[in-house]
Amino acid sequence: MSLQGKTLFITGASRGIGREIALRAAKDGANIVIAAKSAAPHPKLPGTIFSVAAEVEAAGGKALALQVDVRDETVVQQAMADASEHFGGIDALINNAGAIKLTGVQHIELKRFDLMHQINTRAVLLCSQAALPYLKKSGGHILNLSPPLNLATKWFAQYSPYTVTKYGMSMLTLGMSEEFAPYGISVNSLWPQTMIATAAIEFQLGSRESFKHARTPAIMADAAYVILDSSGRSMTGRLLIDEEVLKEHGVTEFEHYRFTPDSTETLMPDLFID
Repeated sequence: MSLQGKTLFITGASRGIGREIALRAAKDGANIVIAAKSAAPHPKLPGTIFSVAAEVEAAGGKALALQVDVRDETVVQQAMADASEHFGGIDALINNAGAIKLTGVQHIELKRFDLMHQINTRAVLLCSQAALPYLKKSGGHILNLSPPLNLATKWFAQYSPYTVTKYGMSMLTLGMSEEFAPYGISVNSLWPQTMIATAAIEFQLGSRESFKHARTPAIMADAAYVILDSSGRSMTGRLLIDEEVLKEHGVTEFEHYRFTPDSTETLMPDLFID
């Protein structure tokens, strides 16, 4: 199987995991829509929609860079239409854009919670709804970067505002998988087993010190590739973990995914992973 000629619409693809998924699919000759807000360089975060578009083309794919705010209904709908017109359809939507603030109810600013809700939960609904007319034609995929529904109270005690918005994405995964079944559309979630070393995480933590306990985004990209390459709803309605997906498909060696090669440091489980 291959993603050659398939069109992937990836939100938040100007850096991190979204960028890595784009480059992995580009190796097959896929068409990649880089949909993100970063049209100009950020002073502390590398990557723009245009820099990733150039990387996609260099990797063998075709690219369309679109500046998209996933909170804006009109902009999202127009971006879907532009992507379909440019490439002749849409085969997959990857809801990768995200916002995070790890704090509890008593300290969260309402505007920050609103931002997380809008970029996490609401954007999955909005982007999926806008992509649906095109995915009905392709019988394609929706992939949400959201976690398993782990109801252990520790995930609510410290930062329930963030947890609620991410779990909302996963609940939409389960619902849309059933709702969109008549159209042959597969809907899944994907989450990392361990911390992933990205510029956004470095920005949040203020250093790369913890990256010795992390893996690179490549493991998420390889797992996403497996999911997006599946057919006939053979994989749908699942809240998947990157390592588990790859193990199911015969991968037994994971050391090359470490951010620090040959490190003996213990890998740090990601949020919502026991």
